[in-house]
Amino acid sequence: MLKRSPLRGIGRLLAVLLAVVLGTAALAACGSEKDSDTSGKDEANAGAASAGFPRTLKTVMGDVKIPSQPKKVVVLDTGELDDVTLLGIDPVGAVAPHFKSEGGFPTYLKGELSGTKDVGPLLEPNLELIASLKPDLILSSKVRHEKVYDKLSAIAPTVFTETTGGPWKANLKVHAKALGLESEAAAKLKEYETRAKALGEAIKKKDGNAMPTASVVRFIAGPTRLYQSNSYSGVVLNDIGFKRPASQVSDDPAVTMKDVSPEQIDRADADLIFVTTADTPDKTQRKDVTSNPVWKDLAAVKNKKVFEVPDETWMSGIGVQAAEQMLADVAKATGVDLPKK
Repeated sequence: MLKRSPLRGIGRLLAVLLAVVLGTAALAACGSEKDSDTSGKDEANAGAASAGFPRTLKTVMGDVKIPSQPKKVVVLDTGELDDVTLLGIDPVGAVAPHFKSEGGFPTYLKGELSGTKDVGPLLEPNLELIASLKPDLILSSKVRHEKVYDKLSAIAPTVFTETTGGPWKANLKVHAKALGLESEAAAKLKEYETRAKALGEAIKKKDGNAMPTASVVRFIAGPTRLYQSNSYSGVVLNDIGFKRPASQVSDDPAVTMKDVSPEQIDRADADLIFVTTADTPDKTQRKDVTSNPVWKDLAAVKNKKVFEVPDETWMSGIGVQAAEQMLADVAKATGVDLPKK
């Protein structure tokens, strides 16, 4: 009987081991090729995950899923327009201010809307045009566009707030969350609030440690309006620290303005009166109001403390950028330096 050589057995064992090593290396190479093919996708997915997308927002219209961080945004009101441009986004579509008599987008946002299409009018936005822009997010409010929500949400994820005006700071947080830019929005809002407070302190110091009262009067086509403390402009004046006449203090979300006749304009009596005009003067009661003896007897009128301010920022802006413009107007009216950012 023949015996096998030990060396021959060792040779076979080495051959088997070599085959295993080579096979493992081949599998590793295949794996690395596959990894290189998917690495770009993995990085993109990681980027989306780091921004918190996909995410689902709870809104007044129900849950809204946003698959990825929005890049092509359509905004259907002026507050939304102020918010997205504040956060560095040039919307693909937007509506012009509701009461802007000269038409077009707000002049205070000039230079920020180079590629934006007008998809208005505000109350009846052009749905076909919006769809053609292929947005990945639409922003508006229930009070403005509840009737067309289903049609809008069929075009793109659509995030509504309840209303506009007074709750503008809360609305900014909703818009920022939809965009994945929460920290940026918080920083901008804090910067504005700090500046408003500093302005108020400068005014108070100039006035012998006493804060003046302020009224906001708006002339529109129809009755003249006094804007309340819980309106958009009212919130900004509150942030500065102004006192408001009793006729303009409201805690009711449904009451942000009050109509007055020329004979009731004494309700606007205050140390300072800020006046805006939403339409051409001949369509308003401006002449009837300002020629009335009641108006002429107001302290601010007698002391030449009535100041014309832009309607598009004090009324239609509804955001941090418009509020910054208001701070500049107030600083000029009160004769103090506008605090630096």
